[in-house]
Amino acid sequence: MTHPLPVRWRPCQLAIAIGLAFSSLSIPIFASTSTQSDDEAIEHITVEGNIGQSLAAHTAVLSEVDINRKGAASVDTASLLRGIAGVHLNATGGLSSLPAIHGLADDRLRVKVNGMDLISSCPNHMNPPLSYMAPNDVGTLTVYTGLAPVSVGGDSLGGTIIAESLPPEFLTRAGAEFSGEVGGFYRSNNNARGANLKVSYLTGTTLLSYSGNWSKADNYTAADKFKTQTASGRPGHQIALDEVGSSAYETQNHSLRLAWQLNQNNSIDARLNYQDMPQQLYPNQRMDLLDNEQINLNLAWHRETDWGQLTTRFYHEKVDHMMNFGADKQYWYGSNAMMGMPCSPMRFMGDPQGTCAVGMPMYSESDNNGLTIKADYYLAANDVMRIGLELQQYVLDDYWTPSGGGMGPGTFLNINDGQRDRIALYAEREHATSANWLLMYGLRYEKVAMQTDEVEGYANGASAPGMQMMQAAAFNSGSRSSTDHNVDVTLVARYQASEALNMEFGYAHKVRSANLYEKYTWSSWMMAAGMNNLVGDGNGYVGNAALEPEQAHTVSASITWQDTQQNAITITNYYTYIDDYIDAVAAGTQWMPERFNILRYANQSARIYGTDVSGTWHISHGKSGHWQLDGNLSATSAENKDTGSGLYQVIPVQGSLRLSHQLDGWYSSLEWALASSKEKVSDIRNEIQTAGYGLLNLQVSHQWQSFRIDAGVENLLDKFYFNPTGGAYTGQGMTMSLNGIPYGIAVPGMGRAVYAGVQWQF
Repeated sequence: MTHPLPVRWRPCQLAIAIGLAFSSLSIPIFASTSTQSDDEAIEHITVEGNIGQSLAAHTAVLSEVDINRKGAASVDTASLLRGIAGVHLNATGGLSSLPAIHGLADDRLRVKVNGMDLISSCPNHMNPPLSYMAPNDVGTLTVYTGLAPVSVGGDSLGGTIIAESLPPEFLTRAGAEFSGEVGGFYRSNNNARGANLKVSYLTGTTLLSYSGNWSKADNYTAADKFKTQTASGRPGHQIALDEVGSSAYETQNHSLRLAWQLNQNNSIDARLNYQDMPQQLYPNQRMDLLDNEQINLNLAWHRETDWGQLTTRFYHEKVDHMMNFGADKQYWYGSNAMMGMPCSPMRFMGDPQGTCAVGMPMYSESDNNGLTIKADYYLAANDVMRIGLELQQYVLDDYWTPSGGGMGPGTFLNINDGQRDRIALYAEREHATSANWLLMYGLRYEKVAMQTDEVEGYANGASAPGMQMMQAAAFNSGSRSSTDHNVDVTLVARYQASEALNMEFGYAHKVRSANLYEKYTWSSWMMAAGMNNLVGDGNGYVGNAALEPEQAHTVSASITWQDTQQNAITITNYYTYIDDYIDAVAAGTQWMPERFNILRYANQSARIYGTDVSGTWHISHGKSGHWQLDGNLSATSAENKDTGSGLYQVIPVQGSLRLSHQLDGWYSSLEWALASSKEKVSDIRNEIQTAGYGLLNLQVSHQWQSFRIDAGVENLLDKFYFNPTGGAYTGQGMTMSLNGIPYGIAVPGMGRAVYAGVQWQF
């Protein structure tokens, strides 16, 4: 059934809406007609910390200190999440790991960057939200691992990840202050190097700052040989048997920030961010990112009132993304290339319909506009009501220009003017009903409207390979629009049994609508479908315009014990059942085991359950310094209930144990990170089983008043292992051919890597 789309907001309409929202700041939205005096008014308090942070069993917050230690020589912001119970990373490129919570990753999580809902604009999801924020720019990271409040959830199934820069600070005295920070790092394994610079100018009412980051790396090496071929598909270019092809990268990020404190209760925070990523190669995708430019404007107005606080935010993001074959993948395709010789450019120009193909350029262009208005209304002490409105408009064009050899003479329209618009409203209350009970409950409604224009292949003739003309005609004549009405509910209760013991339990119903690539990619031609892959398993994918939204039902219970010395342990059990889970089925009759296949997205059902354990033990604190032991362990079972198969990229058991020591500015730690073998895998994807492993990581750092140095060794014993969520190795060779590369090789982890980093504040 076709549903009409809502009227789209154009830039002028957005500007009007923003103006109306800002102008309303002077009028409390909970205005009362009472004539109470100030003395008779309800007592209001300031609720400190993040939303739902009082429900701590389902929330992890990384402070600036934690982030500095973890990010000493890191360029991948998602890597800062390592060590949080229930969280693991699905490895992709060197800058763009996809965090997963309880086996749910990518668009199944709500990821916000400085209040913005950014969207990955790529048929391989090479530019996820966290890739647009360098670790040096992160002030706090908040992770809701399950029962996320509706005020931070929406259009997602798993938890929520919120990455934020530090809030603006202003001088409390007259005058002005200039400050800055400069740093750099080096990592031995892949010759990774980088530098960062921050400068700020402060007065009592103004903050002006600039932040810039640059990093570059070569391919990394595993601890041992993991393949039998060195050929890259390019004459004269060989890749060592222990070298992970297509794992190099280079990027730079720039951010300009201007904040004003209009008065004690009003502030404006404006940011202009720019990313230029000339290269990020992918060992588990058939294509490589060879250019990604993103620019975004983020404008927020925050106001404190006598009834609470109000924040209005507008953001605009524009992405220009290009993929092709990087240096480790075959670039020329045709009869000459099959004999080890490059195709002749003159032959290509004289015979555009011939057998010679020169690479495969692919482009994605998107515009993303958002408006959010949220209010915290303090009803009484320990009683806050949160309400909010969120609007988002997203437009995507995904097209592939001709390159010959069947890829021409026209342009392949993978997604043509795809649109995905969201309107969300929520209300949530968090309050203490007694000295022992704290409740949080909320309701969220989202309208998600999607549509796309007609598509076409490289050629419209009946002889075009892959039935392009027939499949494009079938897609164009079918339904190309939909409207979903999604409702989320979260109910959480916390009981404080004693000063040392508290319990937390609750229920959440969450809904996620499919993304544009899941719904509107249309060709099952092996070449085209193989370029559409969001999960790095080597298969090709075809969309399904009839996909229904995924609906997850989660129950969770936690118990936390903490003594007066801050020793603590938390145990959380959860169970999630997902209706209309978007998994994969064979796209035709040619599916075969132990090879790469063409798959189609389809609604099925899934079940996930498990246990997370995390704890801290302060061993001693005295003249010898502070010794501390931290550990976490997560056990996850995930299954497709329609087929009995495992779900893709799920680690059955993982955890870490870290012994740390602090004394007079020195900090050191020895960590043991472990993962079990992965045997129950996704059958339809021919997912590769991996063995278990344990890795040792060592870190030492020292902080002086204005100077900091970090050094360490990752994978201290140079242990060889395959990354259980790294996908299939497709990093070299004839990747345009679906089975022109070996099947059955997982992407290995990095071998021993020595690193060092420095930071100087001035």
